Amino acid sequence: MPEHAKAKPIEIWFQDEARVGQKGTLTRIWARKGSRPRTVCDTRYEWAYLFGAVCPERKTGAGIVMPYANTEAMNRHLEEISKAVSPGAHAALVFDGAGWHGSEELKIPDNITAITLPPYSPELNPAENIWEYFRKNHLSNRLYETYDDIVDACCDAWNALMAAPEHIATLTQRRWAKVS
Repeated sequence: MPEHAKAKPIEIWFQDEARVGQKGTLTRIWARKGSRPRTVCDTRYEWAYLFGAVCPERKTGAGIVMPYANTEAMNRHLEEISKAVSPGAHAALVFDGAGWHGSEELKIPDNITAITLPPYSPELNPAENIWEYFRKNHLSNRLYETYDDIVDACCDAWNALMAAPEHIATLTQRRWAKVS
C-alpha cells in the first residue's frame, strides 16, 4: 500500500467486466421431462460492456455500461469506484490482467491501489460470480432489439444486485479476502 494509505481503513474491492449483447447466453430452464422447450437465439453482433466492482464487506458496488472495453472505459470505471469508496478509506482493487488494466494511460485515483491477479486465474476474482449469476438470472434467453435494450438490461441487472446487499455478499465474499 502507498504511504498515504497506511493509516486509513482498507476496503477490498473486486473488479471485472463482461460483454453483454445480442448473441446472448442460453441457459437451462425447468421443463417437462422429454420436452424440448424453445428459447430465443440471436445471430446479430451488437453488444455493450458492463464494468462492475464490488466491496463484499460493505455489500456495495460501482458499475457502468460502456460501448467498448478499453483504457478510457476503465478510467471512467475507476472514477466511479473511487466515489464509492468510503470517505477517508483506501481501496485495494483486485482485477485481472486485461490489456487496458495495465495501460500506461490508466489513471488510478489516489484512494485506490491496484492489485493484478496472476494470469489465467479467474477463480480468484469473485466478481466473476456476478456475471455467472446475471447470465443465469437476468441476461439469458433474451432478445435485444437495439443497443439501448442491451444497456437497459445491463443497468437493470446491476441495479437489482445493488438493491440486494446480502446477495452481493453471498456471491462475492471470501474468507481469505479480509483486512486484518
